[in-house]
Amino acid sequence: MRGRWKAAAAAALSGVLALSGCGGGGKETGDASKVEVFSWWTGPGEADGLAAMVADFKKKNPGVEFVNAAIAGGSGTQAQAVLASRLQNRKPPDSFQGHAGAELLDYIKAGQIEPLDSFYDENGLRSAYPQQLLQQITYQGKIYSVPVNIHRSNMLWYNPKILKEAGIAGPPASIADFIAALKAVKDKTGKVPLSLGAQWTADHLLENVLLGDLGTDAYNALWRPGADWNGPAVTKALHDFATIVGYTTAEAASTDWQGAAKAVVDGEAAFNIMGDWAYGYFTGGAPNGLGKKLGTDFKYAPSPGTDGTYMWLSDSFTLPKGAPHRGGSLLWLKEVSSKEGQDLFNPKKGSVPARKDADKSLYTGYLEYAFNEWNKPGVKLAGSFWHGVSASKRQHTDIDTAVGLFLQSRDVGKLQAGLAEAAKNSGQ
Repeated sequence: MRGRWKAAAAAALSGVLALSGCGGGGKETGDASKVEVFSWWTGPGEADGLAAMVADFKKKNPGVEFVNAAIAGGSGTQAQAVLASRLQNRKPPDSFQGHAGAELLDYIKAGQIEPLDSFYDENGLRSAYPQQLLQQITYQGKIYSVPVNIHRSNMLWYNPKILKEAGIAGPPASIADFIAALKAVKDKTGKVPLSLGAQWTADHLLENVLLGDLGTDAYNALWRPGADWNGPAVTKALHDFATIVGYTTAEAASTDWQGAAKAVVDGEAAFNIMGDWAYGYFTGGAPNGLGKKLGTDFKYAPSPGTDGTYMWLSDSFTLPKGAPHRGGSLLWLKEVSSKEGQDLFNPKKGSVPARKDADKSLYTGYLEYAFNEWNKPGVKLAGSFWHGVSASKRQHTDIDTAVGLFLQSRDVGKLQAGLAEAAKNSGQ
């Protein structure tokens, strides 16, 4: 992603960067009496994690008023609409949540957020975060957000009892093995081979199949300028995607990801590919969790063909241009970037810290596995296009349109043409 970002929109950004002031640091920090933080963290786990960070922030900054401007709904969809209106009317919050990566491009190009390079330097963050992560969130040589957590997109959740019934020894390690396993479940058990939910879960499945078939380097190359979406390797991956979709249920579009994931732990479906937020849903208590048991009701593995690669997404915070309380914003960014803040937030959110020096003892169950994988020497990183890392908002929308048309027609040729056109018009 670094190459793509460096090559994109240099002329468009030259004026923006000239207006960006001291870039998130320097002597003039501005009003620190208050900070209004805008997010969509209102649900179980995430709201608890935010509250823990806020408590630590208030302890460290007793004279600063904290205003929680969180808005509920739909993975940030409603919040982002409200945020767009505020930014257009030049009434920004002091800091706002956004997915680290290309999702922030519109804000960058509009001159609505400041680069944070001096903030990173002053707080020693270039050594605290993995270099691959910094490379993948760098645009035109500058960093515009502070990651607070890491989620993993490429996870396979499966029902061990159904696999045993189908004669499948363990989780499939490749896309070809996955297709064979789906067929075995269908032929031998009569259960749903792969549960799918609302249309966005098909987009999520697509990024996993592309990564599994193409490998990390070729997958990452798809998000750079001039990428070849018409090549034979992509064609094969899309045909595999079509085959896999054929093992899902016709009723899939009527439910969201929770319903699709629940089908696995309830013994109705063998497999589900979903991000690691599913773990908290499976194991959490009522009323928001299912209270299921790892090893009995479900197991997990990297999605087929992706072992050794962490397809990541990250919640991060920004410094808006013209923030009313710029000094307060910098204090908040210091909290979310700190080891203490990330270790308070992530165990409750069900994610792992973006920093390398977190307290490993705080992360248990699946989170211990995720922590070890994220920090494993030699791990490869791939950005999730669906969750904001690799695709701009326009490309994201165009991909979703192409996938929606495919789910109706099942025409692989048209899907590939649509994805190629989405890349051509991405504006990146």
